[in-house]
Amino acid sequence: MDTNILLESGTNELEILEFKVADNYYGINVAKIIEILNYQHVTPVPNSHPFVEGIFMPRDTIISVINLRKCLGYPDNPNNEGLLFITNFNNLNTAFHVDQVLGIHRVSWEDINTPDSTVSSEANGVATGVIKIDDHLVVILDFEKIVSSINPSTALKVSDIEAVSEEKVRDRSKSPIMIAEDSPLLSKLIVDCLKKAGYTNLNVNGNGQEAWDKLCEMKKNGTILNDVHCIVTDIEMPKMDGHRLCKLVKSDEDMKHIPVIIFSSLINDDIRRKGESVGADAQLTKPEIGKLVKAIDDFVDKYESAREAKEF
Repeated sequence: MDTNILLESGTNELEILEFKVADNYYGINVAKIIEILNYQHVTPVPNSHPFVEGIFMPRDTIISVINLRKCLGYPDNPNNEGLLFITNFNNLNTAFHVDQVLGIHRVSWEDINTPDSTVSSEANGVATGVIKIDDHLVVILDFEKIVSSINPSTALKVSDIEAVSEEKVRDRSKSPIMIAEDSPLLSKLIVDCLKKAGYTNLNVNGNGQEAWDKLCEMKKNGTILNDVHCIVTDIEMPKMDGHRLCKLVKSDEDMKHIPVIIFSSLINDDIRRKGESVGADAQLTKPEIGKLVKAIDDFVDKYESAREAKEF
Protein backbone atom coordinates (compact mmCIF):
# COMPACT_ATOMS: atom_id res chain seq x y z
CA MET A 1 0.00 0.00 0.00
CA ASP A 2 1.39 3.40 -0.99
CA THR A 3 1.45 5.66 2.05
CA ASN A 4 3.39 8.46 0.36
CA ILE A 5 0.34 10.67 -0.14
CA LEU A 6 1.24 14.34 -0.28
CA LEU A 7 -1.26 16.95 0.87
CA GLU A 8 -1.12 20.64 0.14
CA SER A 9 0.40 22.39 3.15
CA GLY A 10 -1.81 24.29 5.56
CA THR A 11 -5.19 22.98 4.37
CA ASN A 12 -5.99 21.44 7.78
CA GLU A 13 -6.32 18.00 6.17
CA LEU A 14 -4.62 14.70 6.90
CA GLU A 15 -4.67 11.12 5.70
CA ILE A 16 -5.75 8.52 8.25
CA LEU A 17 -4.88 4.85 7.90
CA GLU A 18 -7.83 2.92 9.32
CA PHE A 19 -7.11 -0.50 10.83
CA LYS A 20 -8.72 -3.05 13.12
CA VAL A 21 -7.57 -4.58 16.38
CA ALA A 22 -9.93 -7.29 17.61
CA ASP A 23 -13.33 -6.03 16.39
CA ASN A 24 -12.66 -2.33 16.87
CA TYR A 25 -11.61 0.46 14.52
CA TYR A 26 -8.52 2.61 15.03
CA GLY A 27 -6.51 5.14 13.07
CA ILE A 28 -3.04 6.61 12.62
CA ASN A 29 -1.80 9.60 10.65
CA VAL A 30 -0.36 8.26 7.38
CA ALA A 31 2.53 10.72 7.73
CA LYS A 32 3.89 8.52 10.53
CA ILE A 33 3.98 5.37 8.38
CA ILE A 34 6.98 4.20 6.37
CA GLU A 35 5.75 0.82 5.18
CA ILE A 36 3.03 -1.80 5.64
CA LEU A 37 3.98 -5.50 5.53
CA ASN A 38 2.25 -8.82 5.88
CA TYR A 39 2.98 -10.33 9.26
CA GLN A 40 6.32 -12.12 9.35
CA HIS A 41 8.36 -13.98 11.91
CA VAL A 42 9.28 -11.92 14.97
CA THR A 43 12.12 -12.95 17.29
CA PRO A 44 11.18 -12.67 20.99
CA VAL A 45 13.59 -10.75 23.25
CA PRO A 46 14.03 -12.09 26.81
CA ASN A 47 12.92 -9.78 29.65
CA SER A 48 11.48 -7.19 27.27
CA HIS A 49 8.35 -5.18 28.01
CA PRO A 50 5.19 -7.36 27.84
CA PHE A 51 3.80 -5.22 25.00
CA VAL A 52 6.92 -5.83 22.89
CA GLU A 53 6.34 -8.88 20.72
CA GLY A 54 9.98 -9.03 19.64
CA ILE A 55 12.21 -7.76 16.87
CA PHE A 56 12.58 -8.33 13.15
CA MET A 57 14.95 -7.10 10.46
CA PRO A 58 13.43 -5.79 7.24
CA ARG A 59 16.08 -4.36 4.90
CA ASP A 60 18.98 -4.84 7.35
CA THR A 61 17.44 -2.67 10.07
CA ILE A 62 16.42 -4.13 13.44
CA ILE A 63 12.99 -2.86 14.47
CA SER A 64 11.00 -3.57 17.62
CA VAL A 65 7.44 -4.85 17.17
CA ILE A 66 4.70 -3.70 19.55
CA ASN A 67 1.62 -5.88 19.88
CA LEU A 68 -1.35 -3.52 19.81
CA ARG A 69 -3.73 -6.21 21.06
CA LYS A 70 -1.78 -6.36 24.32
CA CYS A 71 -1.45 -2.57 24.51
CA LEU A 72 -5.20 -2.12 24.20
CA GLY A 73 -6.14 -4.92 26.59
CA TYR A 74 -7.40 -7.50 24.11
CA PRO A 75 -6.56 -11.23 24.24
CA ASP A 76 -3.64 -12.25 22.05
CA ASN A 77 -4.23 -13.71 18.61
CA PRO A 78 -2.92 -17.31 18.75
CA ASN A 79 -2.54 -17.46 14.96
CA ASN A 80 -0.10 -14.51 14.85
CA GLU A 81 -1.73 -13.28 11.66
CA GLY A 82 -2.37 -9.74 10.52
CA LEU A 83 -0.10 -6.95 9.36
CA LEU A 84 2.86 -4.92 10.54
CA PHE A 85 3.08 -1.21 9.86
CA ILE A 86 6.43 0.45 10.39
CA THR A 87 6.32 3.99 11.76
CA ASN A 88 8.79 6.79 12.25
CA PHE A 89 8.33 9.53 14.85
CA ASN A 90 10.64 11.07 17.43
CA ASN A 91 13.44 9.90 15.11
CA LEU A 92 12.62 6.29 15.99
CA ASN A 93 11.43 3.41 13.81
CA THR A 94 8.83 1.16 15.46
CA ALA A 95 6.53 -1.54 14.06
CA PHE A 96 3.00 -2.22 15.27
CA HIS A 97 1.18 -5.55 14.89
CA VAL A 98 -2.49 -5.09 13.92
CA ASP A 99 -5.19 -7.48 12.73
CA GLN A 100 -6.35 -5.80 9.54
CA VAL A 101 -5.76 -2.63 7.51
CA LEU A 102 -8.95 -1.23 5.99
CA GLY A 103 -7.82 1.74 3.94
CA ILE A 104 -6.81 5.39 3.87
CA HIS A 105 -9.18 8.31 4.29
CA ARG A 106 -8.57 12.00 3.65
CA VAL A 107 -10.25 13.95 6.43
CA SER A 108 -10.20 17.39 8.02
CA TRP A 109 -8.92 18.05 11.51
CA GLU A 110 -12.18 19.95 12.02
CA ASP A 111 -14.03 16.61 11.96
CA ILE A 112 -11.82 14.99 14.61
CA ASN A 113 -13.22 15.33 18.12
CA THR A 114 -11.10 15.43 21.26
CA PRO A 115 -12.02 12.51 23.56
CA ASP A 116 -13.22 13.56 26.99
CA SER A 117 -11.61 12.49 30.25
CA THR A 118 -13.78 9.38 30.55
CA VAL A 119 -12.13 8.04 27.39
CA SER A 120 -8.61 9.41 27.62
CA SER A 121 -7.11 10.66 30.87
CA GLU A 122 -3.80 12.50 31.10
CA ALA A 123 -2.15 9.57 32.85
CA ASN A 124 -3.58 6.50 31.14
CA GLY A 125 -5.44 7.40 27.95
CA VAL A 126 -4.04 6.50 24.54
CA ALA A 127 -6.68 8.19 22.36
CA THR A 128 -5.99 11.60 20.82
CA GLY A 129 -9.15 11.89 18.73
CA VAL A 130 -12.33 10.25 17.51
CA ILE A 131 -13.84 10.58 14.04
CA LYS A 132 -16.90 9.03 12.39
CA ILE A 133 -16.11 7.31 9.11
CA ASP A 134 -19.00 5.75 7.18
CA ASP A 135 -21.20 4.18 9.87
CA HIS A 136 -18.69 3.67 12.68
CA LEU A 137 -16.34 5.54 15.00
CA VAL A 138 -12.56 5.41 14.51
CA VAL A 139 -10.30 6.12 17.50
CA ILE A 140 -7.05 7.90 16.65
CA LEU A 141 -4.37 6.41 18.90
CA ASP A 142 -1.56 8.27 20.65
CA PHE A 143 1.35 6.18 19.37
CA GLU A 144 3.94 8.47 20.95
CA LYS A 145 2.41 7.82 24.36
CA ILE A 146 2.29 4.08 23.73
CA VAL A 147 6.00 4.03 22.84
CA SER A 148 7.05 6.30 25.72
CA SER A 149 5.16 4.11 28.21
CA ILE A 150 7.28 1.18 27.01
CA ASN A 151 10.52 3.14 26.65
CA PRO A 152 10.52 6.29 28.84
CA SER A 153 13.75 7.51 27.22
CA THR A 154 11.67 8.55 24.19
CA ALA A 155 9.65 11.02 26.29
CA LEU A 156 10.49 14.70 26.74
CA LYS A 157 13.97 15.10 28.19
CA VAL A 158 13.11 17.19 31.23
CA SER A 159 16.71 16.80 32.41
CA ASP A 160 17.72 19.17 29.60
CA ILE A 161 15.83 21.94 31.36
CA GLU A 162 17.41 21.25 34.74
CA ALA A 163 20.75 22.29 33.25
CA VAL A 164 19.22 25.47 31.81
CA SER A 165 17.48 26.49 35.04
CA GLU A 166 20.61 25.84 37.13
CA GLU A 167 22.91 27.93 34.91
CA LYS A 168 21.59 31.27 36.09
CA VAL A 169 18.49 32.96 37.42
CA ARG A 170 16.28 33.58 34.41
CA ASP A 171 13.28 35.87 34.39
CA ARG A 172 11.53 35.85 31.04
CA SER A 173 8.11 36.71 32.48
CA LYS A 174 7.87 39.77 30.20
CA SER A 175 8.07 37.51 27.14
CA PRO A 176 4.61 35.98 26.54
CA ILE A 177 4.65 32.60 24.79
CA MET A 178 1.63 30.94 23.18
CA ILE A 179 1.47 27.13 23.17
CA ALA A 180 -0.81 24.91 21.06
CA GLU A 181 -0.64 21.25 22.15
CA ASP A 182 -3.53 18.82 22.37
CA SER A 183 -1.92 16.22 24.65
CA PRO A 184 -2.63 17.22 28.30
CA LEU A 185 0.42 15.30 29.48
CA LEU A 186 2.83 16.84 26.95
CA SER A 187 1.30 20.27 27.44
CA LYS A 188 1.93 20.06 31.18
CA LEU A 189 5.52 18.90 30.64
CA ILE A 190 6.20 21.71 28.17
CA VAL A 191 4.69 24.29 30.53
CA ASP A 192 6.69 22.96 33.50
CA CYS A 193 9.90 23.00 31.47
CA LEU A 194 9.37 26.53 30.14
CA LYS A 195 8.59 27.80 33.61
CA LYS A 196 11.87 26.31 34.85
CA ALA A 197 13.57 28.19 32.02
CA GLY A 198 12.03 31.47 33.25
CA TYR A 199 9.03 31.70 30.91
CA THR A 200 6.05 32.15 33.24
CA ASN A 201 3.80 34.20 30.95
CA LEU A 202 2.28 31.30 29.02
CA ASN A 203 -0.93 31.17 26.99
CA VAL A 204 -1.78 27.46 26.70
CA ASN A 205 -4.26 26.09 24.14
CA GLY A 206 -5.56 22.59 23.43
CA ASN A 207 -5.55 22.91 19.64
CA GLY A 208 -4.75 25.27 16.80
CA GLN A 209 -8.29 26.61 16.50
CA GLU A 210 -8.31 27.68 20.12
CA ALA A 211 -4.96 29.42 19.66
CA TRP A 212 -6.09 31.12 16.44
CA ASP A 213 -9.30 32.40 18.05
CA LYS A 214 -7.25 34.01 20.83
CA LEU A 215 -4.83 35.54 18.34
CA CYS A 216 -7.73 37.04 16.40
CA GLU A 217 -9.15 38.50 19.62
CA MET A 218 -5.77 40.06 20.45
CA LYS A 219 -5.59 41.51 16.94
CA LYS A 220 -9.08 42.94 17.33
CA ASN A 221 -8.00 44.57 20.60
CA GLY A 222 -4.86 45.98 18.98
CA THR A 223 -2.56 44.17 21.42
CA ILE A 224 -1.28 41.28 19.29
CA LEU A 225 2.38 42.39 19.11
CA ASN A 226 2.54 42.84 22.89
CA ASP A 227 0.57 39.75 23.89
CA VAL A 228 2.51 37.08 21.97
CA HIS A 229 6.25 37.12 21.33
CA CYS A 230 6.55 33.51 20.13
CA ILE A 231 4.20 30.64 19.20
CA VAL A 232 5.05 26.98 19.89
CA THR A 233 2.74 24.52 18.16
CA ASP A 234 2.35 20.79 17.71
CA ILE A 235 1.31 19.55 14.26
CA GLU A 236 -1.34 16.92 14.97
CA MET A 237 -4.30 18.50 16.78
CA PRO A 238 -8.09 18.19 16.48
CA LYS A 239 -10.01 21.13 14.96
CA MET A 240 -6.90 22.83 13.51
CA ASP A 241 -3.41 21.44 13.02
CA GLY A 242 -0.13 23.28 13.49
CA HIS A 243 0.55 23.73 9.78
CA ARG A 244 -2.78 25.47 9.27
CA LEU A 245 -2.20 27.66 12.34
CA CYS A 246 1.26 28.62 11.09
CA LYS A 247 -0.05 29.43 7.61
CA LEU A 248 -2.79 31.68 9.04
CA VAL A 249 -0.32 33.54 11.27
CA LYS A 250 2.26 34.05 8.53
CA SER A 251 -0.42 35.18 6.05
CA ASP A 252 -1.71 37.89 8.39
CA GLU A 253 -0.12 41.35 8.05
CA ASP A 254 -0.38 42.05 11.78
CA MET A 255 0.91 38.67 12.96
CA LYS A 256 3.47 37.61 10.37
CA HIS A 257 6.44 38.87 12.41
CA ILE A 258 5.61 36.61 15.38
CA PRO A 259 8.03 33.64 15.32
CA VAL A 260 6.37 30.24 15.03
CA ILE A 261 8.18 27.11 16.22
CA ILE A 262 6.76 23.73 15.24
CA PHE A 263 7.54 21.25 18.03
CA SER A 264 6.38 17.80 17.03
CA SER A 265 7.29 14.13 17.01
CA LEU A 266 6.33 14.18 13.34
CA ILE A 267 9.32 15.87 11.70
CA ASN A 268 10.77 14.15 8.64
CA ASP A 269 11.90 15.45 5.25
CA ASP A 270 8.38 15.70 3.78
CA ILE A 271 6.94 17.29 6.91
CA ARG A 272 9.87 19.71 7.14
CA ARG A 273 9.19 20.88 3.57
CA LYS A 274 5.55 21.44 4.49
CA GLY A 275 6.57 23.45 7.53
CA GLU A 276 8.88 25.59 5.41
CA SER A 277 6.10 26.19 2.87
CA VAL A 278 3.78 27.61 5.55
CA GLY A 279 6.51 29.87 6.96
CA ALA A 280 7.59 28.10 10.16
CA ASP A 281 10.62 29.81 11.70
CA ALA A 282 11.91 26.54 13.22
CA GLN A 283 10.90 22.88 13.32
CA LEU A 284 12.08 20.76 16.22
CA THR A 285 11.54 17.09 16.96
CA LYS A 286 10.29 15.96 20.33
CA PRO A 287 11.65 14.95 22.80
CA GLU A 288 14.57 17.43 22.65
CA ILE A 289 12.96 20.18 24.70
CA GLY A 290 16.34 21.71 25.57
CA LYS A 291 16.67 22.76 21.93
CA LEU A 292 13.16 24.21 22.12
CA VAL A 293 14.15 26.51 24.99
CA LYS A 294 17.24 27.71 23.11
CA ALA A 295 15.16 28.37 19.97
CA ILE A 296 12.58 30.32 21.98
CA ASP A 297 15.37 32.36 23.61
CA ASP A 298 16.87 33.25 20.22
CA PHE A 299 13.59 34.11 18.49
CA VAL A 300 12.18 36.08 21.42
CA ASP A 301 15.36 38.16 21.68
CA LYS A 302 15.26 38.95 17.96
CA TYR A 303 11.53 39.68 18.00
CA GLU A 304 11.74 41.99 21.00
CA SER A 305 14.77 43.84 19.61
CA ALA A 306 12.99 44.39 16.27
CA ARG A 307 9.81 45.53 18.02
CA GLU A 308 11.71 48.04 20.17
CA ALA A 309 13.47 49.34 17.07
CA LYS A 310 10.00 49.77 15.49
CA GLU A 311 10.94 47.59 12.53
CA PHE A 312 7.32 46.47 12.34
